[in-house]
Parts: sequence; C-alpha cells; structure tokens
Amino acid sequence: MAKHRASRLGEALKEEISQMIREELKDPRIGFVTVTSVEVAEDLGHAKVFVSVLGDSQQSKESLEALNRAAGFIRNEIGRRIRLRYTPEITFKYDSSIEHGAHIAELLREVHTEKTEDEDDSHGE
Repeated sequence: MAKHRASRLGEALKEEISQMIREELKDPRIGFVTVTSVEVAEDLGHAKVFVSVLGDSQQSKESLEALNRAAGFIRNEIGRRIRLRYTPEITFKYDSSIEHGAHIAELLREVHTEKTEDEDDSHGE
C-alpha cells in the first residue's frame, strides 16, 4: 500500500511542480524545463524530481541549479497546496532520457537512409 500512496503523491507533485515552474518561478536561469517524473520514497520523506531542459549543457546546468535553490520555496508551496502531514524534501535531478531517445531516433534515421540508398544503387545496376 505504501508504494501505491507514494506513486499517487508522485503524480500530484509532478502536476503541482510543473505548474509552479511554468507560472510562478521567475528566475531567468530557468529555461524551458519539463518535469518528466517524480520518485517519492516509500516513507514519503524525500522526492526526486526529474527534469528535462531544452538547450545546451550550460543551460541545463543553470536551470538545475536554479531549481535546487528554489526547492525550499517549492516545498513550502506544495505543503500549502497538498494536504500532507509532512511535505517531502525535494531534490531536482537531470533526466537525459529525452536526449537519449532523440539520439537513438537520429541513428535509426541514418540507418534507414543508408538502407534506402543501398537499395536504390542495387536496383540501378
């Protein structure tokens, strides 16, 4: 049952934190950030918020630093918005899965292009 509660809380946190990043955080270092997932510990004491940042590695680093600096404000707001006895400690982590997926898609496109070129060459002979 604890896992189910942790996953429900994770979804609620994801929704609230996404909205706060989009509408309330005014730090210029925070670029185009997407909350990809939230992992909540079984004891509900800690939450890892995984984010993806559109831009280069420097922008990602700056956005992540700004988000971790704002974690106290975010935690305070979460405590007011979601009725919890204890609000979990929030840490932000960089999620490279979207970049990884884009890289794999690019490799697959290259393989497909090479394959169609090879087929065109063999039909032309």
